[in-house]
Amino acid sequence: MISFSINDKVSVLDDAIDGVVTSIRNGDIVIETTDGFMLTFKANELIKRHNTNEFTNLIKSESLLKKSVDLAPKKNKNTLSFKSDSIEKGIPEFDLHIEKLVKSKGGMSNYDILTLQSETAKRHIEFAIRNRIPKIVFIHGVGEGILKAELDFMLGRYENITFQDANYQKYGLGATEVYFKQNLNK
Repeated sequence: MISFSINDKVSVLDDAIDGVVTSIRNGDIVIETTDGFMLTFKANELIKRHNTNEFTNLIKSESLLKKSVDLAPKKNKNTLSFKSDSIEKGIPEFDLHIEKLVKSKGGMSNYDILTLQSETAKRHIEFAIRNRIPKIVFIHGVGEGILKAELDFMLGRYENITFQDANYQKYGLGATEVYFKQNLNK
């Protein structure tokens, strides 16, 4: 069995959650997620992450990424390949479905769920503004349209942001593209 220590970087095995171990008590491991939430897991639900700095730097190195693609060996003509639009263009996608944000929504009211989804979207927006990311996509689903309406209201309060429904072929009616107008004087 893997042993964990305080400040270990971890990922949840069956969910898209990353974080840092903050405490360990009675076999329960408490992590602070990258979104700032404190969640508790058993050791068998987590995996340690190692040397993510090298991987992150490789991803951020756009010229290295382009060279890797350009220098790739030619593939056999009979080989099928799959290319994701978001990988090719580097467009971050953020799924706001509650199942992607928390392990279990048990005990959460609809208000709590909507608040968590809104705060998560706000953090991603602020991050994109700080890091001068030109475009992001929020996946909110169709449902009753409450999350989309909340997201539209929130986005409308920002200056230098435009938004529209995302690519229908890729997302259906369940996503919104957000564009950030860059201020070149910064």
